[in-house]
Amino acid sequence: MILEDVPRQAAGDRAEVVEGVVTPVSRSWAHESAAEVVRRQLTPKLEVLGLVSGSGNLDLPDSENWYVPDLAVVPADLAMKTEGALIPDQTLLIVEVSSPSNAETDRVVKRRRYGQYGAPLYLLVDRQNRECTVFSEPTRLGYAAADGPHPFGTPVRLPAPFDLELDTAGL
Repeated sequence: MILEDVPRQAAGDRAEVVEGVVTPVSRSWAHESAAEVVRRQLTPKLEVLGLVSGSGNLDLPDSENWYVPDLAVVPADLAMKTEGALIPDQTLLIVEVSSPSNAETDRVVKRRRYGQYGAPLYLLVDRQNRECTVFSEPTRLGYAAADGPHPFGTPVRLPAPFDLELDTAGL
């Protein structure tokens, strides 16, 4: 997928391609707030580990997919030298926060695709079901392991390299 293939709605708008369908990325304040709850808890670990977080583009080569995750964690040196998109296996963690318009995509399609493309960890913050799940052990079919779903308010453990217990009460 070439980013130029994705039509622009207006200056500054972003879009992703999910299974060949161009989807505008427009997040509510509640959505952004949930992502920020996770980001704030990750930040101290990121600094120690030499990692950065952001919502940069992820390409899934040889597929009809181009994703804009709510949050991805990558090595700082890789982020500094990458002008274009990264591939999911270059991340250490991908976080998606569901919204009414994309909940099934995050639960099913992105979970499968991130695993197929080697993202080591995928955290799904499911706002509609008020629960979090950590997927790990990527395979060519998706993820082999899931920790959760955990109801909001229950601590969620992120494994190495993070070794962090996320407080989900504020989600």
